[in-house]
Amino acid sequence: MAPSFQDIVEEARLSARALMDYGDHFFNPTVRLGVTGLSRAGKTVFITALIHGLTRGGRFPIFEPFATGRIARARLEPQPDDAVPRFAYENHVGTLIEERHWPNSTVDISELRLVIDYQRQNGADRTLTLDIVDYPGEWLLDLPLLNKSYEQWSAESLALSREPLRAGLAAPWHGHLATLVAEAQADEQAALTAARLFTDYLRTCRDERFAMSLLPPGRFLMPGNLADTPALTFAPLDLPAGGSAPEGSLWAMMVRRYEAYKDVVIRPFFRDHFSRLDRQVVLVDALSAFNAGPEALHDLEAALAGILDCFRIGRSTFLSTLFRPRIDRILFAATKADHLHHSSHDRLEAVLRRTVGKAVARAEDTGAEIDVVALAAVRATREAQVARGRDKLPSILGTPAPGEVANGESFDGNTEVATFPGDLPADPEELFRGDSAFRGLSSASAEKTDFRFLRFRPPLLEHEGAEEPALPHIRLDRALQFLIGDRLQ
Repeated sequence: MAPSFQDIVEEARLSARALMDYGDHFFNPTVRLGVTGLSRAGKTVFITALIHGLTRGGRFPIFEPFATGRIARARLEPQPDDAVPRFAYENHVGTLIEERHWPNSTVDISELRLVIDYQRQNGADRTLTLDIVDYPGEWLLDLPLLNKSYEQWSAESLALSREPLRAGLAAPWHGHLATLVAEAQADEQAALTAARLFTDYLRTCRDERFAMSLLPPGRFLMPGNLADTPALTFAPLDLPAGGSAPEGSLWAMMVRRYEAYKDVVIRPFFRDHFSRLDRQVVLVDALSAFNAGPEALHDLEAALAGILDCFRIGRSTFLSTLFRPRIDRILFAATKADHLHHSSHDRLEAVLRRTVGKAVARAEDTGAEIDVVALAAVRATREAQVARGRDKLPSILGTPAPGEVANGESFDGNTEVATFPGDLPADPEELFRGDSAFRGLSSASAEKTDFRFLRFRPPLLEHEGAEEPALPHIRLDRALQFLIGDRLQ
């Protein structure tokens, strides 16, 4: 399909912005690192732990420039973009360390600038600016809508909602949908009700019992200041094959609002933020999908394939940097590895590698580097051997959050407990088969097992003198080495 005039204008604007960024970065080497992930994946914790470790002397033995002492210091500088909220790093550190609570989830875009003074391997002193851009993964899943008509999106959304697991969750919305006639006169109340029921369906799919990931449009679940606007008041319709929307019809109203959503929400995000990224981290809460079962894993697989398709990936060249920057490194990270014994960490990576495998295969020839890691940006548990009869079982020790329940016991938020997280299968395919699901807490018999993972509080840290203690982690240094290690040589 030939590009529209609007597409040509957008490309020209993007190229002009790329030229401006190139001029700035020529004199001040900069990496724009995007951090995203779907709901509850731990974006805020990841960014906070990364900054805290670099500025306060974290333990990063795999991050070569840090471990060898070539990084002299890392410091925060003022927020670079006047129209973007600053990432509230100081508040999040206080919440993690002093209050021992997890920070609130990301609901909007934010940014923070970290400047790293380092010594090159040849001895020369240099500075690298790291601009960290935090944004909800749900926004990323909206980008494919730019290339879809309302009719295409509507048909795909309806087909997805009629799949076996989702059909029951969509029943109230489907009931209302059956009363609507696309060619009928536009009706504001019908549109409001359809949008509300459609949003309720998306919200239910995201519940941890089902852990679905493929849920566009993303702003329906986090509307912000667009709540109740016409740009968020539309929903799929059962449309007749062929033809077009009659003027003044409900169908035409939905088309207009869908296009407004792209103009008001998606294009500005793509133009002002997403298209300017150099490196990208995609955080994945794979454990929730494990617990929900194979359907949730297949849904996660489709969502991650859609996410990877959004990136303009490839090896950066002079011309691509000058006219249209490309993302040349993407890291997929399975978070909450501290909820598993270390013997399962490699298996967790293997499952995520299997989940993104088809999407990565399509990108292999672009020259971009893509890696997978299992990590915990802040480790909330310790490991121990617990006796059960004559056996010693590998367990994890941690303090469950207040109100957490396992096997009928409710926790007060102050008591440390041992849980037996179970082992992930050696063959990742077992988790994708319909007859298999992972049991998160294996201290009970199979038929009574609680399938949820406990939510643990952040760890209690011991202060050593006046120094703020380092946050413990799992493989965060490996993530840093992949993401920026080459820029600090």
